Amino acid sequence: MFGLMQNGGWMMGPIWVCGAVALGLFLDRWFHLHRAQIKQEDFLSGIFTLMNRGNRAEAVTICNETPGPVAHLVRTALLHADEAPEQLSTMLYKSGLEEIPRLEKNLSGLYILAQLLPLLGLLGTLVGLLELFVGMEAMAPLTHIGDVSGGIWKALLSSILAISFTLPALVGYHFLLGRVERITSNMEYAVNEVTRFLADEWEQRGEVHD
Repeated sequence: MFGLMQNGGWMMGPIWVCGAVALGLFLDRWFHLHRAQIKQEDFLSGIFTLMNRGNRAEAVTICNETPGPVAHLVRTALLHADEAPEQLSTMLYKSGLEEIPRLEKNLSGLYILAQLLPLLGLLGTLVGLLELFVGMEAMAPLTHIGDVSGGIWKALLSSILAISFTLPALVGYHFLLGRVERITSNMEYAVNEVTRFLADEWEQRGEVHD
């Protein structure tokens, strides 16, 4: 199969490079998002248990040891637990906006490669057909049907290879995009829960002081 692909012309090189880069981007993003996705219900339950016991420092330590934006947002909330609920909500909203670009990093690059690959394949096919027709014109009237069919299938190889990379690249892009959306939803859930928890604590402290 590899020997067959070598007959596709000079455009095969850029297609292979783009396909390899797309694979690298997918694996990098998959690993990062896999680490970033946690069971937020269990995580928050443990944090709230520690906070109810008065162990805020230990709760912050657990946040530091837990990867992902959910833990980062909860840590931010715990470090500013004495702020008024309105100020805390605003702070967490801004922090959440800063986390989203980190989750989406390089996804646009993967999408661009998925769009670029079929164009490179088409260009390789058109160049191959052009070279074939130029050669046929130079050899006329000695051109045989075998020369024509051989030139056509070689020209099509670049498109076949490009599409072979495009399909998994697009599937991978939408798979990762789905992961980002789930993590973003988890972030919203965590922010709502921790804000509600800290707001109750803030109100209780206010009643004690009164």
